[in-house]
Amino acid sequence: MDIKEKSEFESFVSGYPGVSFMQSEMWSHVKKEWGSERIVVKDENGNIQGAVQLLIKKIPVLDTAFVYAPRGPVCDLHDKNVLAKLTEQMKIVAKKYHAFMIRIDPMIYYTDNETVEILKSLGYRYDANRSEDNMIQSQKNYVLNIAGKTSEQVFDNFHSKWRYNIRTAIRKGVKCTYDSGDLDSFSVLMKETGERDNFNIRSKEYFDQVLTAFGDNARLYMCYSPEGNPLSGAVSVNYGGRVNYVYGASTSRERNLMPNHLMQWQMISWAIETGCSIYDFMGVPHYDDETHSNYGVYRFKKGFNGEAVKYAGEFDLILNELKYRAAKFALGLKGYKKI
Repeated sequence: MDIKEKSEFESFVSGYPGVSFMQSEMWSHVKKEWGSERIVVKDENGNIQGAVQLLIKKIPVLDTAFVYAPRGPVCDLHDKNVLAKLTEQMKIVAKKYHAFMIRIDPMIYYTDNETVEILKSLGYRYDANRSEDNMIQSQKNYVLNIAGKTSEQVFDNFHSKWRYNIRTAIRKGVKCTYDSGDLDSFSVLMKETGERDNFNIRSKEYFDQVLTAFGDNARLYMCYSPEGNPLSGAVSVNYGGRVNYVYGASTSRERNLMPNHLMQWQMISWAIETGCSIYDFMGVPHYDDETHSNYGVYRFKKGFNGEAVKYAGEFDLILNELKYRAAKFALGLKGYKKI
């Protein structure tokens, strides 16, 4: 794509209802270890009907590649004609890289049987029972609808204990700021969080890539104790009418200061101030299982009185069965890797 085409792509995607920041070209600048391609299909008048950004992971040892459209494609997902055109264009790109498969995970609810059946008719494989632990993106998110609401209306709708905790953080002198100048402290908090909660963490350089790629549309929020000690931090992205809480970290120390509650409120306030309709807390895996170790994540987010949503998940278009089986064996291709 030339500069004009990239601009048209970004304008279409960013303005499409319910779009994810992962379909922005800016996200491809974050995923530097992947290649990327962007596709648009137009009507007879030259108007864009649909678009999709593809990330390409080359697998040299197998002379193939994995092609992935994170939270894409972007179009009327009930329009089979547009989906068919996009699929054919994706196949052309995949062929260029000798790809064994294309994976998409559009932002449709698991109850959207019409889109599911359309995609299956176009050759995509879909397993409604695939474990969410084996998916690249979270199948279950927690979202807060703030469309047309004032800060007071949103705040008053929080659980009373959450309102109290936010006021407690302010009263006790917790400071919540945003800039990209304290990535060192955020990285330390992230390391502690990863070790405590047993998950792999990203590097400081990776978070810097997110903030750089999205510019003013991304923020690093940090909460500090009255003495200036880092307590919690988050990287959030404002795109397509929603603010997304993408990465978060906190220390186990001084939790009585309630920094996480204040930090979430500050990010929600950013969403309200910029006219967003949704604040997306992102993943709440296994929210429906109170015995699961992740249930505490859901319990915390639930206090802001949004709702849990479940997406349909992943659809796979297998282009080379032999290489697909080889890749599954060699790479353990399930969720492939969290990206």
